[in-house]
Amino acid sequence: MGLALANILPSDWQKGTFLGRVQTAHGPSPVLIRAGELFDLSDRAASVASVIERGLHKDASLANGIRLDPSAPELPDGMSLLSPVDLQCIKAAGVTFAVSAVERVIEERARGDLNAAAEIRANLEHRIGSGIRSVVPGTEEAAALKAVLIAEGMWSQYLEVAIGPDAEVFTKCPVLASVGYGAEVGVRSDSSWNNPEPEIAVAVNSKGEIVGAMLGNDVNLRDFEGRSALLLGKAKDNNASCSLGPFIRLFDGDFGLDDVRTAEVSMSVVGTDQFRLEGQSRMTEISRDPAELVRQSMSQHQYPDGFVLFLGTLFAPTQDRDVPGQGFTHKPGDEVTIQSPRFGVLTNRVVHCSDAEPWTIGIRAFVQNLAARNLIDKL
Repeated sequence: MGLALANILPSDWQKGTFLGRVQTAHGPSPVLIRAGELFDLSDRAASVASVIERGLHKDASLANGIRLDPSAPELPDGMSLLSPVDLQCIKAAGVTFAVSAVERVIEERARGDLNAAAEIRANLEHRIGSGIRSVVPGTEEAAALKAVLIAEGMWSQYLEVAIGPDAEVFTKCPVLASVGYGAEVGVRSDSSWNNPEPEIAVAVNSKGEIVGAMLGNDVNLRDFEGRSALLLGKAKDNNASCSLGPFIRLFDGDFGLDDVRTAEVSMSVVGTDQFRLEGQSRMTEISRDPAELVRQSMSQHQYPDGFVLFLGTLFAPTQDRDVPGQGFTHKPGDEVTIQSPRFGVLTNRVVHCSDAEPWTIGIRAFVQNLAARNLIDKL
């Protein structure tokens, strides 16, 4: 039996256009779901990046699709779902929500110490919570708030990117290193304070045009980043630490950037210890517009194969899991489910990075596979 797409696609999937990747017996192939049909695009474009750059998802002449059962659509036998991203760079914007800004300051002040976090959180929320929520980054009002916080000894590099003119944009993972629906996601075994980050990520072509969006889990090690912002690479980029999917929902007449701007993303974590955590992120509370984050990402850089940009999250878990006052951290076996009505469902199981499936298909192996399939000219 194939994967039950009805469990992961949004309820209006028959009206939408969805671009993804599947593993076949021959290798990875881009697929498109449009008007209830699934098309294997590998004979026309060997990568998702190529589909987007050439605009093949808009091609009305696509033929030989598989008609999916409207009531119980399934991925055909012999196909398994991969991350919907291949040759695109994967970037992420951080501290784009007020709550996440406060939490990053807590990490910094606590130096990654869970025991100190609760007291610092209460003080910061009391002092700057309402002010940081109302200010627009980069404005005169933001500069005035910055001056007050500096005078009170409360300024932070995280507040700089939260309300200053320049957004934080970093590289989340290498090309081809992201994982998709149903895969394991990894946290380092030497991390004692970490969490999922349920987000929306936009797909952008080489011209800087946002062409679609998907769900993502920007897995984060809060203790590492809290010890020093210079450890951001170790906090963010680890084996299986980036999950995307289930498909890229492409912009069309029924779905566009305004749907991203107003989306609500919910998340649940269910542990083998019966612990349950739930949360929500509302894109209406983002401090910087998605289009502005994309503009800043491209201000001094080109992406000839396009890129994906995580937009950040409102979600910052503080619910105690074990010891009172020590908040939440992952345990191996946690099942993380991220969902949004117009994007579908992204589910992954947490393991230690060393136990996750090794990343072996890099650019060289990817190109070798295409060469063996005589698809290099479709790249």
